[in-house]
Amino acid sequence: MTSDDSTDNHSDTSDNEVGAGFRRAAAKVKEFPQKPGVYLMKDAAGRVIYVGKAKNLKSRASSYFHKSAEEEQRTAIWIKEIDDVDFMECDSEVDALLAESRLIKDIQPRHNERLKDDKSFPYLMIGTREDFPRIEVTRQPQARGAKLYGPFLSAGALRGAVQVLQRIFKFRTCALDIDSGDDRWKWFRPCLLASIDQCTAPCNLQISKEDYRKDIRRLQMFLAGKKNTLLSQLRGEMEAASTNLAFEDAARLRDEIHLLETLDQRGELDTHVQPEVFYIDPKKGLAGLRKILKMNRTPRTIEGVDIAHLGGTETVASLVQFIDGLPCKQGYRRYRIREVEGIDDYQSMHEVVSRRFQHLHDQSEVLPDVLLIDGGKGQLNAAMAAFTELQIPPPVVISLAKRDEELYLPGSEAPLRLSRHAFALRLLQYVRDEAHRFAQHYHHILRRKSTLGE
Repeated sequence: MTSDDSTDNHSDTSDNEVGAGFRRAAAKVKEFPQKPGVYLMKDAAGRVIYVGKAKNLKSRASSYFHKSAEEEQRTAIWIKEIDDVDFMECDSEVDALLAESRLIKDIQPRHNERLKDDKSFPYLMIGTREDFPRIEVTRQPQARGAKLYGPFLSAGALRGAVQVLQRIFKFRTCALDIDSGDDRWKWFRPCLLASIDQCTAPCNLQISKEDYRKDIRRLQMFLAGKKNTLLSQLRGEMEAASTNLAFEDAARLRDEIHLLETLDQRGELDTHVQPEVFYIDPKKGLAGLRKILKMNRTPRTIEGVDIAHLGGTETVASLVQFIDGLPCKQGYRRYRIREVEGIDDYQSMHEVVSRRFQHLHDQSEVLPDVLLIDGGKGQLNAAMAAFTELQIPPPVVISLAKRDEELYLPGSEAPLRLSRHAFALRLLQYVRDEAHRFAQHYHHILRRKSTLGE
């Protein structure tokens, strides 16, 4: 029996038990693509009650409308609440998993228990402040002194790939603190990895700091996408082993090629940023903002605004709210840009600031202490123009330009450059990146004609 037939049978036998919305949703999923993505179940009030990921959207979403879904303990208690269903198509299963995690954290659907916690995905971390940088798989990457790649889908698959890369680039994975200028390391006994030629044994100073770093740079080039040359070499070795009837070696090389290729199964750090894995001291960040912005008191509420668009269509904006330096998801808002045609970030910023603060003024609500605009001087000026036209006294308004992490203040010609490690800058980056991520998710959802509300 096909999934479509099962859906029909469920609908026919349950007409007295489910509403018209459920039956419409059951018919709607038949039109879903057979591609990876995220599906969103909604109730009669339009609230998202469940978010899930799928390798095949049509097949997975259809399963909720089978008779078996009513009999399964995990779904039986809420399945009849479904009144509508939407989806967001993704490029891969990995993107779907990451999107599912972020949406659940944002929306907090009442029937999602898994992924509401802060469990993070694994990263590949390369130390940058060591004489002989080590390679590490971690779910808690350090905020400085490291180069990160990821997040990845599977820690197990990542560790397997690291073993293959180690055979090729011969880097160390130990926790030793090796000083290249200390000759006593010459008497240190290397581990088994050096014996099997999977590490160049910097712990025994068998390789110079310069040569070791060359190997690390080659590894970084590979991780940055320049892997075709290496893969071609491995495929050549595999073919040669097969020709020489060394089938065991050929199978090993085949598996190694597969592991190397799985390194593509990762999200981009900028796209799927996980600020919750980097510790940011909120109190120090807010105290730093008070000093930098010359405020009379320490700010408590920060709102951040970002614009997202694709080719001038479906331009959207996001607004995130932080209280006492931490995200307040109840204060998040999404906006469709209504009055701007084409690509115009300045006018789009003008519109969303006008709508947000006109609403706060009309409802006699308290304004945030700080409004952070994602962008440079142009976006900042557009936001300030909105306050002038509304005749509403603005809060402290600043903008943060991503390229050089420069801070722009109204009336100042030159931007303010903070230390990369300043607590205030790191807090502002957290707000800015969260607004950007939130806008991108809304934009992708709108592209699939799916709306989560404003």
